Amino acid sequence: MKKAFLQLHIAILLAGFTGILGRLITLNEGLLVWYRLFFTVIFLWAMYALAPKISTSGKAGLLAVYVVGGLVALHWVFFYASIKYANISIGLVCFSAVSFFTAVFDPIITGRKNDIREWMLGLLVMVGIYLIFHFDPKYKTGIILGIVSSALAALFTIFNKGLLKKHSAMDLTRHQLTGGWLLLTVLLPAYLHFFPVQTLLPSWSDIGWLLFLSLFCTVLAYNLSMSALRSISPFTVNLSYNLEPLYGILLAFLLYREDKELESGFYYGMAIIVITVLIQSWRVWKKKA
Repeated sequence: MKKAFLQLHIAILLAGFTGILGRLITLNEGLLVWYRLFFTVIFLWAMYALAPKISTSGKAGLLAVYVVGGLVALHWVFFYASIKYANISIGLVCFSAVSFFTAVFDPIITGRKNDIREWMLGLLVMVGIYLIFHFDPKYKTGIILGIVSSALAALFTIFNKGLLKKHSAMDLTRHQLTGGWLLLTVLLPAYLHFFPVQTLLPSWSDIGWLLFLSLFCTVLAYNLSMSALRSISPFTVNLSYNLEPLYGILLAFLLYREDKELESGFYYGMAIIVITVLIQSWRVWKKKA
């Protein structure tokens, strides 16, 4: 259990950099995610070619993996759109709503009994987000996009809990992100029609940041998170990921001085979210669940 928590929090720390990279990379959110997945898929299949082959559960099993991969890709598109329409701090803190959506979706999808404590903790997170929304209405579009992103994240985490019973973490990651890249490849022409850009190609600095994002913040972080999910519940994984905004926001404050852009409601909301994460982490650690 302690190993799983260590893996999870290393993944969260790496994920904390994604918001900063979303601002550093000049591409729009659709192209950013397409290139992120493009480089990630190359890394994953190269690693697979050098490692022992792992059998899968057949075409039916892989179809489900690819569909869930599409949810991952869409989650990233909405996540980066939230950052670009608001700022890093708002985009990251809205991701915290994932714990609320997990408490709602998990019993419906898996048939697990509702946990009133998870509902209460999830609702506390939503109260934190409401405080931010209430005091900073200028970020309305970014907040809405961030909430959609968190709902998609809750769904793919819940589905992955079941898929990990049939696939290794590495095998699942490779096929899933390949599925996400294929979906975006199909959707991108229509997306660019409605959101046109001047160039489809990243700059050299963009390529460097995309490679870092793909190798460390995606391949390594995703596999660590998948491994932790074998021993920890989807709700706990998603609630723990609420610490990702804390890491990312501290970086945004340090590098971009976003603390000057935010009002008191942001800090009140963030405090509630951090306290909620600490409560759930303490509960799970104590019970070894």
